Amino acid sequence: MPRVTPISTRPSGHNGASLPPRARGGDDDRGRDGGDDMPDSIPNYGERLRRARMGLAIAMTPILMLFISFTAVYLIRRGFLTLDGNDAGYIQSWVPVRLPWMLLLANTVVLIVSSITVDLARREITRAAALAPVQSIPGVSLGDERRFPWLGVTTVLGLAFLGGQLFVWSDLSARGFHLAGGTSSSFVYILTAMHGLHLAGGVLALLFAEVAAVLHRSIETRRIVVDITSWYWHCMTGLWIYILVLLSFAAG
Repeated sequence: MPRVTPISTRPSGHNGASLPPRARGGDDDRGRDGGDDMPDSIPNYGERLRRARMGLAIAMTPILMLFISFTAVYLIRRGFLTLDGNDAGYIQSWVPVRLPWMLLLANTVVLIVSSITVDLARREITRAAALAPVQSIPGVSLGDERRFPWLGVTTVLGLAFLGGQLFVWSDLSARGFHLAGGTSSSFVYILTAMHGLHLAGGVLALLFAEVAAVLHRSIETRRIVVDITSWYWHCMTGLWIYILVLLSFAAG
């Protein structure tokens, strides 16, 4: 009997030849419509953002522990008693510090306003990152949106706060309270200086975000930088308010 060859049921091209089988990419093809037109790997910016926030939380832990340690020593030293050799009695060695509260409150207002502006910057770049895929579609235009330089404003306010702290230290020195002038004044300088040092790190992060924008880095990368910086800035604002309350309670 003659041998019968089965006819392929796969679709043919224009010349009648059978099309080659479609390659499968394993897990990369799952959940894709028209996966041949999609890139092999898509950066998961949501996962990167979560990891960056987790890294910030881990980095903030030793900072908070540092200030908790300062607080414990501060409060213990606040009630420390020393022996007076003249009358064999005990006297309190803590000298009250007259703080320049007007300057401190002005600096606090500046820092709170900067915390608001950095959050506005975070919201703005989050919105820009969400609209970026839409803007990349040919023929789609969302119009020219004017963006306010919230990062620049926050940087200026942060530098203004640090400059205000210099005025606070100058005023303390003029009142006779120096870094090595006593335990009470030393703690005031140490607490405010350590906070200023960590806030300066936040200013550097803001400058890095602005440089990334000038260099036209990807919107997702800039979003991560601004998001982490904003949360770090909020932590510094809350930490400063805590220090202010501590000084008002224990400096006198």
